[in-house]
Amino acid sequence: MASAPERNRVTPLGEIVAIPLRGAWTGNRGILHSGHEIVRTHASDLWLTCRLEFRGRWREQWLPHRYTHLYFHDEAVSFAAGHRPCGECRRADYVRYRDGWAEALDVAPPSARAMNRQLHAERLAGRRRRLHELPWTELPDGVFVLREDRPALVVDGGLTDWTTSGYGPRHALPRRGTAQVITPPATIAVLRGGYPIEIAATAH
Repeated sequence: MASAPERNRVTPLGEIVAIPLRGAWTGNRGILHSGHEIVRTHASDLWLTCRLEFRGRWREQWLPHRYTHLYFHDEAVSFAAGHRPCGECRRADYVRYRDGWAEALDVAPPSARAMNRQLHAERLAGRRRRLHELPWTELPDGVFVLREDRPALVVDGGLTDWTTSGYGPRHALPRRGTAQVITPPATIAVLRGGYPIEIAATAH
């Protein structure tokens, strides 16, 4: 009999859930667990997306006083949740993201701490998820929105539903009006500038 999934998968809305959906990326928000139980949603404003493998390193999960391993279906989900590339195991992606941020927002290349602060303000309003109302025409591929109160991905000129089983039906992308956007605006600016975000093939 297959074991029940652990509560360490992340949805586009940033929720930490127990679902069997496999992750293409790992990451963390600090120490969130006691035993095998998630007891907080984050420990600081440092939310990272990491490679599943890096230089042969391996560490048991759920260790006391060590960060909680989280898993993301694809990079688009991790960005929607409010994470950014890790500066160690994903150095090239981190630099690309940082430099894209600077160019898109017309600022000097930001420090990791500055990006963390801004992303934290854009993903949360107190303890609640912050959404952003933006024109449909301004959303590049890789951005998550709410469609009928559920996450959907902008990709290939349309919308693809995301479920706890993966990507589902596709829909036409509205050409007028505004969307309730999940992905933080700073990350949207990076994507609009051409950051090559990884999206699961099933979304297309």
